[in-house]
Amino acid sequence: MPSDAKNRPVYVISVAAELVDMHPQTLRLYERKGLIRPGRSSGKTRLYSERDIEHLREIRRLTQELGVNLAGVEEVMRLQHELDDMQGEFEAEIERIESELREQAQRPEALPGVDGRIDPRDRPVYVISIAAELVDMHPQTLRLYERKQLIRPGRSSGKTRLYSERDIEHLREIRRLTQELGVNLAGVEEIMRLRHQLDATRSGLESNVRRIQEDITEHMTKWRTLPQGEQEAGADGD
Repeated sequence: MPSDAKNRPVYVISVAAELVDMHPQTLRLYERKGLIRPGRSSGKTRLYSERDIEHLREIRRLTQELGVNLAGVEEVMRLQHELDDMQGEFEAEIERIESELREQAQRPEALPGVDGRIDPRDRPVYVISIAAELVDMHPQTLRLYERKQLIRPGRSSGKTRLYSERDIEHLREIRRLTQELGVNLAGVEEIMRLRHQLDATRSGLESNVRRIQEDITEHMTKWRTLPQGEQEAGADGD
């Protein structure tokens, strides 16, 4: 989890329940369902953070304003927790890279590798008729989902819709949500919006990590070319 102030557990359950206008028993239910993850004091008392309060208000919006059932809410909050955890993992990765950079100043021969490959799941390859057949849907249904922005197929140079493996995964997920879990369209829209956000965040974080690794590589390559005396001076000064 990210280590910012929003994640500091400070509110006991009675205060948290009052802040979100819910009964404390409702908060306990949501915790058992994994919708929220309060911290614990040394005496095992539940303590809720500002982020927990945000999540509880989002649950109330989904259930009361959008009419999303509990199965849909569980999907939304699972994705939200994934986003929170990913941010924490990224911060930890940045710390690791910074530590590695400090070590590189002592061992310039050990340069980090850079991997700029694109995930093949994002390559648009399937025309709409094939994509519809793969997910057992009518092509018109895929067009509807695109208008709702539940999926975002690519386009060929001739503007033909082309679907990737990730699009196929998303379509199968939509079918699971609607047919198996009975989630309404408003709930599916929320879930898929978070899925797209999660994909974009993951891609952005990976890109940032690669960029930082490239910067490290460039920095250390330049450092290698300095005369020995300047290397030692630079290592001492940094």
